[in-house]
Amino acid sequence: MRGGLPAVAVLTVVAMAGCGGAPRPDLVVRGTPPASPYGGPLYVPAKETGASGSGALRLASGAAGRALECDGQIFDGSGPDGWSEREGGRTPQDGLRLFFDMVQPGLPDQGWRVERRAGDRVLYSYDVGGRTKAAVVVAKDQKGRPGWGPETNASCDPAEFPAAFAAAQGWEVWTDRHGRRVPVSRLTSSVGAEHCGWQSAHFLDLDGTTYARDPDGALGEELLTAPYRGHVRMPDGARDTGYRYRDRRLWLTPDRATAYVRTSGGVEAWPRLKKGVGCQ
Repeated sequence: MRGGLPAVAVLTVVAMAGCGGAPRPDLVVRGTPPASPYGGPLYVPAKETGASGSGALRLASGAAGRALECDGQIFDGSGPDGWSEREGGRTPQDGLRLFFDMVQPGLPDQGWRVERRAGDRVLYSYDVGGRTKAAVVVAKDQKGRPGWGPETNASCDPAEFPAAFAAAQGWEVWTDRHGRRVPVSRLTSSVGAEHCGWQSAHFLDLDGTTYARDPDGALGEELLTAPYRGHVRMPDGARDTGYRYRDRRLWLTPDRATAYVRTSGGVEAWPRLKKGVGCQ
């Protein structure tokens, strides 16, 4: 494509936003020109619709969303934000740094390069395998936003970024039966939030349904639809989904009431989390 997190993110992945600390000195590199650089306009009005989904994100992210080359759907994106006269940068690269300072985007803070310049706008891209997985358009002296600063930004699913980076950000990226990385917008898992006392629990979100591993009872029965069971027999009718993460293999029955996770130690039954449960 040239051109939201599942519910479990509310519970366990909030701390992953942002790279931590200031961007590195090698934030921008020369890099290798892409085989097919983005040729569209660098200014496309950003439209906030209040809706969710990839279509709404594409509208909200303007030209940056159109510059992506995702294998799947756009994962995140937004339009302009204000900055004061003292914050606006003197150079386009200052504007990119301001994006990291203001947005804390949870994107790589090194290895970006200039993909295109046009007038008072510059498109920066972060590429994986020669394809743009994150894009930021910085602009100069926009109305109410003096100096150089971020205008629009967009990114692909974290599963499309280098595996080491995704892991460092806390994403547990599963693979399918063919070894392909599964988008975290479809399937992801994560450790429970420490500030809620849930660090002994583990969450798995599949297509918006959240399951929980709770060996120490940190969540309590009032949050789960059934008790967690650490050693069970695989039920008749369960099928192997083909999804893998390390030694974990996900099996499901047709009703999807419980996630059966096969490991080297046996089979665990992860119950569904009750709807509306969240860690504040």
